Amino acid sequence: MAANLEKIVQDIAALTTLEVAELVKSLETTFGVSAAAVASAAPAAAAEAPKAEEKNEYKVTLKESGANKINVIKALRTVTVLGLTEAKKAVEEAPTVIGEAVAKEKAKEMKTVLEAAGAKVELA
Repeated sequence: MAANLEKIVQDIAALTTLEVAELVKSLETTFGVSAAAVASAAPAAAAEAPKAEEKNEYKVTLKESGANKINVIKALRTVTVLGLTEAKKAVEEAPTVIGEAVAKEKAKEMKTVLEAAGAKVELA
């Protein structure tokens, strides 16, 4: 990058957010362009970003309790804060959401423990 462009970038970096907004408006007026036109080209590039980004939070759903409901109830109580009554109800009323916005590691742990007990679990 040319020295004069580096100087401009440094000067812009030193501005406050309000000053940058005023600068953008001034540039739009001076050159008869719109920052929205540039932003409309960005969605194509942004569409690829989620593919590279890995999910960090999951919704954990108990799809089926399986044949041994008692083991699933016990397992559910170990991986959640549910009491006996709530766990029993969740198992009997499957499919049931047992966790919203659960951290990746915790969601995988929940799935592993519940599937070991005979349940079917979905992470979304």
